[in-house]
Amino acid sequence: MKKLHIKTYGCQMNVYDSARMADVLAPLGYAPVDAPEGADLVILNTCHIREKAAEKVFSELGRLRPLKDANGTMLAVAGCVAQAEGEAILARAPYVDVVLGPQAYHRLPELVARAARGGGAALDTDFPVESKFDHLPVPGAGQGVSAFLTIQEGCDKFCTFCVVPYTRGAEFSRPPADIERDARALVAGGAAEITLLGQNVNAYHGRDAGGAELGLGALVRRLAKIDGLARIRYTTSHPRDMDDDMIAAHADTPALMPFVHLPVQSGANRVLEAMNRGHTAARYLDIVARLRAARPDLALSSDFIVGFPGETDAEFEATLDLIRAVGFAQAFSFKYSPRPGTPASLLDRQVPEAVKDARLQRLQALLKAQQDDFNARAVGAVVPVLYERAGRNPGQMVGKTPWLQAVHAALPETAAGKVLPTRILAAGANSLAGAIPDSNPERLSA
Repeated sequence: MKKLHIKTYGCQMNVYDSARMADVLAPLGYAPVDAPEGADLVILNTCHIREKAAEKVFSELGRLRPLKDANGTMLAVAGCVAQAEGEAILARAPYVDVVLGPQAYHRLPELVARAARGGGAALDTDFPVESKFDHLPVPGAGQGVSAFLTIQEGCDKFCTFCVVPYTRGAEFSRPPADIERDARALVAGGAAEITLLGQNVNAYHGRDAGGAELGLGALVRRLAKIDGLARIRYTTSHPRDMDDDMIAAHADTPALMPFVHLPVQSGANRVLEAMNRGHTAARYLDIVARLRAARPDLALSSDFIVGFPGETDAEFEATLDLIRAVGFAQAFSFKYSPRPGTPASLLDRQVPEAVKDARLQRLQALLKAQQDDFNARAVGAVVPVLYERAGRNPGQMVGKTPWLQAVHAALPETAAGKVLPTRILAAGANSLAGAIPDSNPERLSA
């Protein structure tokens, strides 16, 4: 048996992609291991969103090179940095064996075999005509109680700060029958919760065998009928694609969890226009209001960029005002960093780093206060928690509330995969402490 180590950077879609790369390599005799030492093949599955992403990859390759020199370990770079920097990777790190983009990992066995034959580095960063999903095995067991399932890839929005349209390609939606097949396989393998993934997941428009088009709301309702699938989530959404049917699904589909990640990036309309977001702050607030009308207990998370070129003090304050108006349970926030090849990288009026630093600290302090308040309000309540895995302490299990809060409770490992009513005892910085109020709890359906 050969040993495979995959290091994953970035988003949940990369986590899903890493699992599928392991699936396609399994027939070649590769079994996953937790560390690169002793591995026959190491894959870096990369993300190109954050600043200096390529430099981090080259730094990691430098750390891995001694393994190759000593043991003959094969090195592969996959994902979005590979797509954007393929030739540069081979020029700077000629000891890399395989470089492949995110649309080509179904070809990984062929590329690994070609490199192993000694024919030089194998490079594949094309956007193939065929869908990679048509060449991937159905997901097997071992994905865990909470599993990811990609239903949509690519992006047609072309936000001026983002490289995704260039590294992931145009928007593509998988057929609903294929998604349902994979979802049933994941449930049969032990998954009780599935998170549907896409760069713009609510842009999903798949066609069934009869040619009829389904949006994300219809797809969620279809998947909710799968016996044993207790919870459905989806990420990441775009405000432009949050349609009435998807909002209605939050009201009429109990399996759909009351948590939405809906990036807004800024609360200033001029900045949103410069970002090419295609919505205003008022439009975003209207969507939030309609989501909460459909599901009053719904919680929201978002993404924010501070210091976008030309952002004024007043425009930054508008973002803080939007945050106060919404109230977020979680959020991700970053300083703007120019991504090579994006329109925003060419804009004048770049904001000084010191100003970006100060703004980010204020924004994160506000978001942290909102998150702390959201978690504190759970204390004393009994909520349904899906327990997923053992905790760090003996006799402890970790699970999630419907609102994506981590909960630790004293439970046996047999609780994995069960949704149990749990009283929240305390709120920590990043998780909740809970206890089961009944010594013989029944499994809930939420």
